[in-house]
Amino acid sequence: MVASMRKWFNENFTEAKYKAYLEEMNALHPGKLDFRVAETPVFVDKAFTQKMLSACESIVDVIIQYNFKTITAHSVPADIKVPGENDHSHFIAFDFGICENANGELEPQLIEMQGFPTLFAYQIYHTEVTKKHFNIPDNYDSYLSGYTPETYRQLLKEIIVADCKPEEAILLEVLPHQQKTRIDFYFTEDYLGIPIVCLTDLIKEGRKLFYEKDGRKIEVKRIYNRVIFDDLQQQSAEIQEKGKILFEDLDVQWVPHPNWFYRISKFTLPYIDHPYVPKTNFLSDVKQMPADLENYVLKPLFSFAGQGVVIDVTPADIEKVSDPHNWILQKKVKYADVIKTPDTPAKAEIRIFYFWKDGEPRPVATQNLARLSKGKMIGVRYNKDKEWVGGSLAFFEK
Repeated sequence: MVASMRKWFNENFTEAKYKAYLEEMNALHPGKLDFRVAETPVFVDKAFTQKMLSACESIVDVIIQYNFKTITAHSVPADIKVPGENDHSHFIAFDFGICENANGELEPQLIEMQGFPTLFAYQIYHTEVTKKHFNIPDNYDSYLSGYTPETYRQLLKEIIVADCKPEEAILLEVLPHQQKTRIDFYFTEDYLGIPIVCLTDLIKEGRKLFYEKDGRKIEVKRIYNRVIFDDLQQQSAEIQEKGKILFEDLDVQWVPHPNWFYRISKFTLPYIDHPYVPKTNFLSDVKQMPADLENYVLKPLFSFAGQGVVIDVTPADIEKVSDPHNWILQKKVKYADVIKTPDTPAKAEIRIFYFWKDGEPRPVATQNLARLSKGKMIGVRYNKDKEWVGGSLAFFEK
């Protein structure tokens, strides 16, 4: 995106350098990095960074309103509502596509957001290794708001572990060692000292939860939640049965509470009015279908990893929807072929991390990740057998 930086990077890139980079990325947890790491980071100038942050802060303004829980009351499906919800999500992730507007200019457009964690710990290591192998200039950084690797890690620990012992704060997931994002779980364990616990290993006694380690039964006081409850419903009957304990009134603190995954999501988009947030409506609120339906995207509210999204919408697609209140119709954006590579250019998305420590009036921007694609959508299945695609990160001009 910064022409001079792109030219500098591409001219200095070698396959040998990339190979050494991948070797170090895999070195600490061999065989655990289960997604493709792109050959290049994304270089972002000050103006574009500010545009993304402007949209994020505008959305945060909506989230901190006194009535936010009221307007999102129907966002959490009744059958997966979890007791003990707190006042805010400890984490928010904002996904921006690098897009081209009607004038051919680059601008960010919000694609999605989630009140849920992402690769927070992995990106500490990812940044360090990328800077080392590609000699990223000092006037570019992946951290935001003045954070450094040390202060970022400290904030993450203060939010997740708080005043507990690290062994009392667990990273909870369903079959964690089989997840595609498990590399982040291991780095979370490395940096914060908290254990990775599978849902199936929880022990419930009264309102308290425990897990066993080295012959000891340890009480769980805080849950760093990585369970996507939509996904839980797709698991075996045995796992679903075990998962029922999560819907009970437990003496634990959730970080973040599972309900925020739904409150801060596609459900929130119709309430946002910002030039870098595509116009979005609940399908049930659309009384007259747009004449240019091909310029819209149809998305189910309750899905993840892009499942169920209809890109090239037709009237027939609309007619098939039996529950329009659970779908949104969103103005389509045009991803820019913005990252020059040795063959065809790549598209990119940037995910901005926001952390919200208890007691603070609003969350703060901290770090990011990026994803590069040459397919129709961002995602592994659209980028098979392609190069200069996959997981990456943005370096922001200081």
